[in-house]
Amino acid sequence: MKKWMLGLLISIIGMVLLSACGNEKTEDKAVADSGDGYEATTIRLAYNLPQDHHVAVGIENFAKEVTEKSGGKVKVQVYPAGQLLSDKDMNQSILSGGVEMGVNSSTLWSSTVPAMGIFDVPYVFNDYSAVGEAVNGEFGDKLRSAMEEKGAKVLIFADYGYVQFANNKRPLKSPEDFKGLKIRSIGDLPSELIKAYGASPVFMGGGEVYMALQRDTVDGATSGTTAMLQRKYDEVTKYLTINNYAYLEFLLAVNKDYWDGLPAKTQDLITEVAAETEVWIREQAEKEDAESAKALEEKGMEVYVVPADELDVWKEAAAPVRDVFVKNAGDLGKELLDLVD
Repeated sequence: MKKWMLGLLISIIGMVLLSACGNEKTEDKAVADSGDGYEATTIRLAYNLPQDHHVAVGIENFAKEVTEKSGGKVKVQVYPAGQLLSDKDMNQSILSGGVEMGVNSSTLWSSTVPAMGIFDVPYVFNDYSAVGEAVNGEFGDKLRSAMEEKGAKVLIFADYGYVQFANNKRPLKSPEDFKGLKIRSIGDLPSELIKAYGASPVFMGGGEVYMALQRDTVDGATSGTTAMLQRKYDEVTKYLTINNYAYLEFLLAVNKDYWDGLPAKTQDLITEVAAETEVWIREQAEKEDAESAKALEEKGMEVYVVPADELDVWKEAAAPVRDVFVKNAGDLGKELLDLVD
């Protein structure tokens, strides 16, 4: 081979190799830049809801978005459906730093911050939009401040939807129909409501309810229709009463000390993705409530929707619950009620 041809061949090979190296460096730089400025950390996030619940779907996407937008530097490791913690153990684990982040109901947080029980005060929120306006205003700010004083920062108010009653004994068409029944409760104020209606509350975690209904440990339960559908209440209860007595929120909360120790850039990213996620979850709540109630009826449950002109009877019977809330939550509870009444 002539020397000039050999030289040309060597030059071409050299340019190809340099180009390949250049492309690799460009790709490496792109990957590095995607996580530029973020300190590597792993955040454990636990929740107890079924994975196909709309709140869970939103939380899973939140974790994915934070991880991806940080280039994998801020890794949110999710433990779903009670794999790591039950709903009864969640709050203490978040407050103690046993887990960095967790999702739990406002009802269960009310044992730590009594004012969080506002969402369980019967018939406070009459429509979906009213809840969003409240948590994004002074009402929500007061609750966030109260939580931070206890050691947890609220990142998301996740709209679960309205709470109803299911049972396997008889249609519940008035408060009097509750008398003598054992009803699974989800917290202190729901227990007060169940007692006000003449039934006996039995507190238990969400994952225990199906078996309790199947074994007649309880006659019925209160929950949202979304969870009722996913936990297959239609297999163990016959009657569903829709009276929208409370609007349940789930909170994505982070240990406050851990949060304060995160770099500002990481905090900004998490806050931004959390705000987007909160909006998405809120948009799903009304649609999911309607679709899940219809699905339960199609699966054989007998559904009774309390007529609007009969709700006053239900509200009057539930009045003592409001008094209990004010007694427990004090001045802050009164302030919150004044903001939403």
